[in-house]
Amino acid sequence: MPVLVTAAQLRAVLGVPNTLYSDAQLDDILNTSEDAIGDFLVQWKASIKRHKNEGNYEYLETVTPHKFYKGQTVAISGVHQHANGSKTIHKIIDAYTFSIPTSQPITDYDWRNLIPNGLAAANDLSQYNDVDAVEEAVLQIAVDVFQSRLAAGGTQQALDYTPAPYRMGRTLLYKVTGLISKYIDSNSQVG
Repeated sequence: MPVLVTAAQLRAVLGVPNTLYSDAQLDDILNTSEDAIGDFLVQWKASIKRHKNEGNYEYLETVTPHKFYKGQTVAISGVHQHANGSKTIHKIIDAYTFSIPTSQPITDYDWRNLIPNGLAAANDLSQYNDVDAVEEAVLQIAVDVFQSRLAAGGTQQALDYTPAPYRMGRTLLYKVTGLISKYIDSNSQVG
């Protein structure tokens, strides 16, 4: 479910009726847009370098100090099936280590390195509600995603009805970098 922009807002920008495109279709586009933008915004996330299991808890050690807190829900990926997913932090061990419950009991094991690193992220884009620049960036990306789905034969039509080639590319995020520049995570790959 989109957090920053609603299907109704995107519908108004696109000028399309709800009889032609359902809210579910526009929500998919908005989710894609928010995912693309969200990865570059300052949020609580940390790479996981190793993990171990004791009892029904998975212990995760991060590369850099994390900013998580007990009771916070984080998205874990790249560890293993019993740890991956949306988990609530059970205990903060130190600035680098925290524990989460496993989805089912598994055999205990000692520290195992993760190659490549896993990721723990508290991707809560709601912290950017009412930040007009971020909402505008999400809308602009969403319009591009919408256009790429509809552009027959990979073309788009300009305001004067002349066809032009249209392709989503690596410059998609660069088009909105100026809008979100104050909120870009210095550790992200944009820039």
